[in-house]
Amino acid sequence: MRRSNIVPRRREETLSPPAAEPDARPAAQPAAIVSRRAADRLRAGHPWVYRSEIEELPSETADLAVVRDARGLLLGTALVSPSSQIALRMVAWGSAIDREEWRRLLEQRLREAIALRRPMLAEGTDACRLVFSEADQLPGIIIDRYGDLILLEILAKALDSEWVRALAVRCLRDELDPATIVERADPRIRELEGLSEPAEGPLYSREPIFFQTKTIFHLNGLAFHYDADAGQKTGAFLDQRLNYSAAAHYAHGEALDVCTYQGGFALHLARACSRVTGIDASRAALEVAEENLAVNRDRFTAEVEWIEANAFDLLRDFSSTGAQYDTIVLDPPAFAKSKRAVEGALRGYKELNLRALKMLRPGGVLVTCSCSHHVPAGDFEAVVAAAAGDAHRRLRLLERRGAAPDHPVVLNIPESEYLKCLILAVD
Repeated sequence: MRRSNIVPRRREETLSPPAAEPDARPAAQPAAIVSRRAADRLRAGHPWVYRSEIEELPSETADLAVVRDARGLLLGTALVSPSSQIALRMVAWGSAIDREEWRRLLEQRLREAIALRRPMLAEGTDACRLVFSEADQLPGIIIDRYGDLILLEILAKALDSEWVRALAVRCLRDELDPATIVERADPRIRELEGLSEPAEGPLYSREPIFFQTKTIFHLNGLAFHYDADAGQKTGAFLDQRLNYSAAAHYAHGEALDVCTYQGGFALHLARACSRVTGIDASRAALEVAEENLAVNRDRFTAEVEWIEANAFDLLRDFSSTGAQYDTIVLDPPAFAKSKRAVEGALRGYKELNLRALKMLRPGGVLVTCSCSHHVPAGDFEAVVAAAAGDAHRRLRLLERRGAAPDHPVVLNIPESEYLKCLILAVD
């Protein structure tokens, strides 16, 4: 275990589909025929069709396809991803649209998504998720804003084209006038989807020669460093923004932030606590956390330290030595990235929560999170309750929370409700 004063973590609205009716008109686009199971799910509003559920797929050069069931009934129009397990992503229900109609829909939905987030960019917060893929009826597109820097991520083969990038840039410039727009791609998704390599330079910059990929953004009045060329996924975990504030509202005394990443929870806790310790296995993440601490030093008086260590190992060591805290935050990476991993994930959540509960003083506060969408909220809460039973502690639920509203949940799409956050009083 290594201690350091520069001591990663892991860190969808659709139209109600109308009942399908026979369509005698010839399809304007290539047609995909899907299984009955997939058709039933599409009629219920879910936008995905898996490769194993497709009975007939257009040629690999098609990027847009009319979707029909085995009887030939029109279900809608979808983006085609021939290399992906998610082979079809619906963009229109009950109608066969062509590329020009899709272009108009894409622009309209981009502007609507930005308009929805504009009120969230208030004083003290200049960062949010502008587009959240299926939640904004824009499957395969993620757009995040960090201050004057905007990050675009394309996740679907059918969108991997220059006209999509140009349209996104035009909308973003019109609506927000950013200094820089950068594209970033997750290497694993790029390989799975067969996507092209992003350009090295920005998609847009006010200063074409000296363009910025680093900036300082603000959440809840605190400042954070952002580097578009580093970090996990698209960068900071903006989905936790309101949970940061909620945790600080209940926090007190000595606090421990487990899997702190770049200090999001820890620095918010420092506004309410006398001492805060943040732990993470990533040295690089903790170096950014130290930079974030430095830029916020005048905003609180708490002592803050970082520890570079594996969370499970460190909590085991701490609990064996009788370490005690008044507030503990658990915000680990997604333990279950597939359904097959759920059982092991539940064991991991139980162990983390059990050790934390043993280290909390009476009257303490536990903030415990899961970002595994394969682990339902009920199962997560049951695991935390079981850990409390084993630790002989009584838990009172203060708040049950999820992702911030810039990451909206669509009830037809269970995958959009991935983040769970419980704030608990521990007796």
